[in-house]
Amino acid sequence: MKDKRTETRSALQVAVGLLSRREHSARDLKRKLEARGIEPEQVDAALSRLQDVGLQDEMRFAESLVRQRIAAGYGPMYLRAELSTHRLSESLIERALEAAQADWRGIAADLIARRFAEPPSDLKQRRRAQSLLMRRGFDAETIRSVLKS
Repeated sequence: MKDKRTETRSALQVAVGLLSRREHSARDLKRKLEARGIEPEQVDAALSRLQDVGLQDEMRFAESLVRQRIAAGYGPMYLRAELSTHRLSESLIERALEAAQADWRGIAADLIARRFAEPPSDLKQRRRAQSLLMRRGFDAETIRSVLKS
């Protein structure tokens, strides 16, 4: 069942509208277009066309997502997991993380500074900080390094 807006707009027009707001992975665009009642053949053709002209690019999407999540204080393990949910290749994920040139220790330290009024000193606070950093996707070495300083 198509809604009235989608009936008059092509799959390509809808996809361009979505991409004008933010970057999307091919998987996201496909899901969103099909949810609007657009036929799978039209969706595939629109995605192919968008990729051919450079309006949808998986690397650009990955880099954009990495920048957003780094700014929010997320670590590399979290980012790898999130990017893999978009069915991006491991090599593309690694390239996007390398392109960010992130200082993971600095990002983790900034997150702790924002979340805790004073550096965690007692065992309970250190465990809370460790748990936060683990949930945010930082590795054990980075967490130890940040909590020691």
